[in-house]
Amino acid sequence: MRAKITYLVTAAVLVFYFVLAGSRGVMLIETGTPLTVTFGVAVLILPVIGAWFLWMNTRFVRRANALAAELDAEGGLPVDELKRTPGGRIDRDSADEVFARRKAETEDTPDDWRCWFRLAVAYHDARDTPRARKAMQRAIALHDGRPVPA
Repeated sequence: MRAKITYLVTAAVLVFYFVLAGSRGVMLIETGTPLTVTFGVAVLILPVIGAWFLWMNTRFVRRANALAAELDAEGGLPVDELKRTPGGRIDRDSADEVFARRKAETEDTPDDWRCWFRLAVAYHDARDTPRARKAMQRAIALHDGRPVPA
């Protein structure tokens, strides 16, 4: 729940920034000189790119959460079996051990989105965020019956 609130607050701040920057871009364009029009267009491009990234990330998170809910309903969510340090951090060797099992499971059934979902969680636990995201994207694509990203 805390992550949702943090995400919503961050998204709201970003949207406020996009509106503020967009209004400044419009003001620059309205000035009408070639230099201010150029700067105004440049200022408008940044909020558009930011809004696109925010939309894509929100869409990704919603799809991943939908898969998690479906997997939970099936009783297939990965169990947290990781050892932790006294400070609460995941023990690296424990994460690597679980990751090896998840990877082998995925190699045995590469077309099962459930395996890719669990592999994404294992990547995340091993602190490999880029690969966790790619594995989750693959799980989403397999679930939706779309072409799998390379």
